[in-house]
Amino acid sequence: MLTKEIRISVIDGQGGGIGKSIVSKLKKMLPADNKVEICALGTNSTATNNMIKAGADLGATGENAIIRTAERSDIILGPMAIIVANSMLGELTPAMAAAVSSSPARKILIPLNRCNIIIAADLNGTTDNYVDYGIKLVKEYLEQMTINN
Repeated sequence: MLTKEIRISVIDGQGGGIGKSIVSKLKKMLPADNKVEICALGTNSTATNNMIKAGADLGATGENAIIRTAERSDIILGPMAIIVANSMLGELTPAMAAAVSSSPARKILIPLNRCNIIIAADLNGTTDNYVDYGIKLVKEYLEQMTINN
């Protein structure tokens, strides 16, 4: 059992489809009596709303929300573009990318070959497979925290 509340921030932009998938799968993985708060952070209101509809505990939109919450998060999940300035068709500002990159949170990034960034790995899986693997990593991290606390 976790002894302190954990904040997982899910960051996404555009339509929020990847973030929605992450939030939905996190909610299914976490026990009902958990001490985990899922915070949806969208670069726009559509992304935020879609993540909230998927079950996020709270949500906020925009640059300042992402900057302030990233530094207070224990885990950050989202597409790899959340650490790349001007990605997501310009929605992800340099300040957002810097805040996520410099956050002390554990960052679990879903690989996508977009934004003119090519990952030097075999990425023949589906986005859904990568989201599932990201959820697995969150579960393992939470289990470690339970053992170490």
